[in-house]
Amino acid sequence: MKLQITDRAFDKIREIARQEEIDTEQAFLRVAVVPGGCSGLTYDLGWDTMRQEGDQVAEMDDLRVVMDRRSYLYVDGSELDFSDGLEGKGFHFFNPQAARTCACGESFGL
Repeated sequence: MKLQITDRAFDKIREIARQEEIDTEQAFLRVAVVPGGCSGLTYDLGWDTMRQEGDQVAEMDDLRVVMDRRSYLYVDGSELDFSDGLEGKGFHFFNPQAARTCACGESFGL
């Protein structure tokens, strides 16, 4: 899987897992691309315990990251970062495939 996760994003994911009492040996981080946002597609992150047929799986340090095939094609080559600065707090994807993004950076189009 060609998704890079920055140290800041890893730290925040681990912090959230601790706060939500998520056992990362049982659960994994599901990354998905879903219809929505002003540019047509948006990213979705969440905890999951059920793998689906065709899921792409990557072991990254102590975290398993899973994506369905369609999402993988959209996210391939991207970087996931976390920011708590003035330009918006939260997770942000830097996707080289995105032809357009909305002003807030939460959605994209190809």
